[in-house]
Amino acid sequence: MIQVGDRLPAATLQEFIDVETEGCALGPNAFDVSKLAAGRTVAIFGLPGAFTPTCSAKHVPGYVALAGDLKAAGVDEIWCVSVNDAFVMGAWARDQGTAGKVRMMADGSAEFARATGLTLDLTARGMGLRSQRYSLLAVDGVVRALNVEGPGKFEVSDAATLLAQVKAAKS
Repeated sequence: MIQVGDRLPAATLQEFIDVETEGCALGPNAFDVSKLAAGRTVAIFGLPGAFTPTCSAKHVPGYVALAGDLKAAGVDEIWCVSVNDAFVMGAWARDQGTAGKVRMMADGSAEFARATGLTLDLTARGMGLRSQRYSLLAVDGVVRALNVEGPGKFEVSDAATLLAQVKAAKS
């Protein structure tokens, strides 16, 4: 599993960006994690799935609510990463009102989850291989903070915890 001090792995994430007109979307667009994180401070939180209860009611809304505070503390971008396709992540972004606050990044084949060692096997629940629930802070592609939840928990990967870590890193 990825640790504090490790570099983010080489992986590709996709983002569905709709910016043109009603019914005319752009995407999905592929992004190289290493290139996208280079020279930037990025807050990344991973979760098991779009439109799932805890993810939709607590995890994403917390980052949307504190996006301004995270950016004021020095975070350049906030990424939500889930093992879903880019179209589902795009629909979830609209549902959650993440535009301009949180980038909803699709890890459709679990490439990033596997490369970080943060996979969660939910096959028995009909969901297949997913991502564990976590948050991390990466500075120039290097992990500076990592918070991995225990099974079924939502205690350490929330936006307030990561915001406190970002502020502590600045002092």
